[in-house]
Amino acid sequence: MPREILLNAFDMHCVGHIQQGLWTHPRDQSTRYNTLAYWMELARTLEAALFDGIFLADVVGVYDVYGGNADAALRGGVQVPVNDPMLLIPAMAAATQHLGFGVTANLVYEAPYLFARRMSTLDHLTGGRVGWNIVTGYLDSAARANGLNQQMAHDDRYDLADEYMQLVYQLWQHSWADDAVVADKASGVYADPGKVRQVHHHGKQYTVDAMHLCAPSPQRTPVLYQAGSSPRGRRFAAQHAECVFLNGQSVAGVKAIVDDIRALAVAAGRQPDDIKFFLGATVVTGATAAEAQDKFDGYRQHVSSEAALVHAAASLGVDLARFDLDEPVDASASNAITSNVAAINRSQGPQWTKRKLLEQMVLGSRQPPIVGAAGQVAEELIRWTEQTGVDGFNLSRTVAPECFVDFGRLVVPELQSRGAFKTAHRPGTLRDKLFGRGDRLPSTHPASHPAMVPAQPAG
Repeated sequence: MPREILLNAFDMHCVGHIQQGLWTHPRDQSTRYNTLAYWMELARTLEAALFDGIFLADVVGVYDVYGGNADAALRGGVQVPVNDPMLLIPAMAAATQHLGFGVTANLVYEAPYLFARRMSTLDHLTGGRVGWNIVTGYLDSAARANGLNQQMAHDDRYDLADEYMQLVYQLWQHSWADDAVVADKASGVYADPGKVRQVHHHGKQYTVDAMHLCAPSPQRTPVLYQAGSSPRGRRFAAQHAECVFLNGQSVAGVKAIVDDIRALAVAAGRQPDDIKFFLGATVVTGATAAEAQDKFDGYRQHVSSEAALVHAAASLGVDLARFDLDEPVDASASNAITSNVAAINRSQGPQWTKRKLLEQMVLGSRQPPIVGAAGQVAEELIRWTEQTGVDGFNLSRTVAPECFVDFGRLVVPELQSRGAFKTAHRPGTLRDKLFGRGDRLPSTHPASHPAMVPAQPAG
């Protein structure tokens, strides 16, 4: 019997997310991205299809590496314009009862004290259905927009993130006792001052002397997502993450990352099942293989090669416009997503070219699509879980919302018939739904360590 697969929709508060150019398809509705109605309808669709959540990506800069400016990104709608994803969550939560919300926020440009309050607020308003995708960014344009000349070095960004996490853990987990809120109308006492502690953090990057502004939310700490696959990123994930998002070109490559992060987590004092792994997947399906192939062929007519290269150039940190189609691309000095560079070097060899890169981007991204009848897709997803150890998938948007409707209508029943997908939503917070161990972080997580507890009550 296969394991039960977990499933997120993978989307972004913009027109062109991963599969570049598909917003031009006549059935695509992603140009409605700036309306609440669009996102509330999508949330209802995903909940009806029993998705566990929607994973909202984000960037706080523009893709200006290709050609040295943002012109091509603007022409192709390559993740610009892009709106704040956090503001979507209360509306989508109001339209649903069970759907979870993983939201990306770049900690480099977020003041930790105010960010902690924002996430606690979302956890309260969603009834404990929120998660945070911890990112440190990869765009120099984001650094310049926030008053810096360029972004920090790759590993230094993770060092910053380690301190950031220590601080927000103290605020979320240890500032307020669970029973600090009395709400006694007879006595007029709302919160017991003796059960609220000040956080005194004086670190290399951050200084905070304050109590957390929010009372304990259902999960206290949001479910923690992370997507780093570099050696430094893996160590960070093993220490902090509950859910790790992977992209992979081969079964062996994905399995190696899963096994390595799990081993690192155990070495850090955590349990192997403390982390769930989600693999990025692109699916084009139909009632028959022929129908799926026809749909795929139609999608391909709308792929933008230029937009795909714009996205790739930013993630690789290399101006691909400077290279001819068959000229070897030098990405050795990248300070962007170093695991992306390593993945291309593994799959194509160190002398890869733009032509080879474009041959991978059949739907406008490097993520190879799964194309087939619903039963074929279900079998392929099950195969990936069995052979790599991943727990589920982040399903990338192609033509929206058609791709998610198709998956729920066709693939979900096939997965259910094979015992690989739930038949109803379970009650509880997002953490409890994913792990079945309650609302709060387990004692094995570093945020639960007694050393985190502030020494003095707030009064």
